[in-house]
Amino acid sequence: MTDQHDDLAKRVQADRDQLFETLDAIEDKLNVPMQLGIAASKVKRGIDEKPVPYLAGLAAGVAVVGSIVVAVLRRR
Repeated sequence: MTDQHDDLAKRVQADRDQLFETLDAIEDKLNVPMQLGIAASKVKRGIDEKPVPYLAGLAAGVAVVGSIVVAVLRRR
């Protein structure tokens, strides 16, 4: 009888451990400041490895914003 009880206790503990791991993973995914930090680290690493695509994206963004500013100023 104790073997069955021990097996059940082990399975319950394993399920609890898996549940806590899952809840921790969900909490990490929903932690916006942490996710922003991870994204910023990835961008910094990408800039260090291949800066050209990031510079091209920056230039495109500046062009779009500049076009919007020019369009708004011309309307006046």
